[in-house]
This record gives sequence, C-alpha cells and structure tokens, in this order.
Amino acid sequence: MTPDMLDLLWLLLPVAAASGWFAARRGSVRSAARFDGRYLEGLNLLINEQPDRAIEVFTRMVEVDSETVEVHMALGNLFRRRGEVDRAIRIHQNLIARPSLTRSQRAMALLELGEDYLRAGLLDRAENLFRELTDMGLHTAAALRHLMGIYEQEKEWEAAIDAARRLEAAGGGPLRPVIAQYYCELAEQARAAGHHEQALRNVHRALKQDRGCARASIIQGRIEMDLGRHRAAAESFMCVDRQNPDYLAEVIGPLEECFRRLDRSD
Repeated sequence: MTPDMLDLLWLLLPVAAASGWFAARRGSVRSAARFDGRYLEGLNLLINEQPDRAIEVFTRMVEVDSETVEVHMALGNLFRRRGEVDRAIRIHQNLIARPSLTRSQRAMALLELGEDYLRAGLLDRAENLFRELTDMGLHTAAALRHLMGIYEQEKEWEAAIDAARRLEAAGGGPLRPVIAQYYCELAEQARAAGHHEQALRNVHRALKQDRGCARASIIQGRIEMDLGRHRAAAESFMCVDRQNPDYLAEVIGPLEECFRRLDRSD
C-alpha cells in the first residue's frame, strides 16, 4: 500500500469508527449487520487500493441527522484535503440544507463550505458565507481571517481594513502593522491615479497605525517628490533608517536626487 493510501486509511478510520458507534446506538441487529457488511466492503476496497470506491461506501454508511453531522463533516474535510472540492461542496451543502441542524452545527457547516469555496476559487460565495457567520456571531475570528484573505486577493483594501479592525476587536491579536500595510496599498492606488493629497492622507493613517512602517515613509517621500517638495521628501526618506534599515537601499537614490534638487534651488 502506498504512503498516500496509508494516509487515506488513517483519515477514514475515525469516520468509520464513528459510523459504527452511531449504528450500534440505534440498536437494530439488522442495521448493525448491514453496517458490518459495508464496513468490511470499504476496508477491502482500501486494501485493494480503490480509495474512490471506498469513500463512496463510507459516505453511504450514514444518513445525515443531528447525531451524524460530525461524521459527514469529517468526510467533507477528507474530500477537500484530497483536492476533491466538488465532493466536499456537495456534502457540506447537503448538511446546510438539513432543517434539523442546531445553530452551532449549521455555523460549522457554513465555515466548512466557505473553506470549500475558497479552495475552489469561488471567492464571492465564500465571502457571503463568512459574512453570514460574522452576523451570527459564531466562528467570528476564523470568518474574519478568511474575509481578510479574500479582500487582499481582490485588492479591496477598505474592506480588508474593516475586517482587520473587527478581528482585532474580537481578540484576534494585534493587527495594527497589517492595517498599516492596507493603508499603504490605498496610498499607492491614490498616487497612481494622481490623487496625491488622498495618498498622503492614507500614508498618515498608515503611520498612525504603525510608526515603524518604512513602506509608508518611502511612499510619502515619493509623493512629496511628485509634488516638487524635495525637502519634505528627504525628511521622509531619512525616517527609514530608524524604522527599518533593510530598506535603506530603496531610498538612497531618491534621497540623493532630493539633495541635488535642493542644492540647485539654493
């Protein structure tokens, strides 16, 4: 058996064990016998290196109800880890459609389905589910982290800032340096569009979040150069040495240019 098959077996065994436990709880001799037959069928398929058919057998072993939700969650996660996102999506969609789910079970299924959509590149669908979770007040930190990632991919920096602030307020750790980077992105966008004053406002917001943000000082210096304010530009570039010396190489050339312009003006 290949290493991949062994990994699959170890992933499936807890699912099969849970299935057996639920079958035993229901107490029927006939249903227990049916379970034993399907369980052995699934293991035999695994041994003979037919994982796809084995997974189908294990999936059919348990009907979805309030007691078997975690089993189906595990199967959905297994599919996603194996890259079979379509199957994972079907399982988690089927769970969410069940009216018998508790509020916490539904929230977990929404989170799993959102992660399926992320894996499939369906960002809009994932975003809607993660926003629903934040409205529910369940799995808020995980949902907000995922939303930050989505907004970063889509370059929606205002939305990313809002998600980061909410995550920080929810106890998701200090995120001021991350928020500063988002403001830097907004500043870069505004500068590229020729909106220099707006770009400077975002630079100031970045530095308010993180005084050590060398990127913000570099952007500020470049904006000041665009505006012909070379003394202010030089002051911004010189802040980089204190903030992060690793970025000095980026400002040496512009700083020299500022000093040349200042010498000419004098």
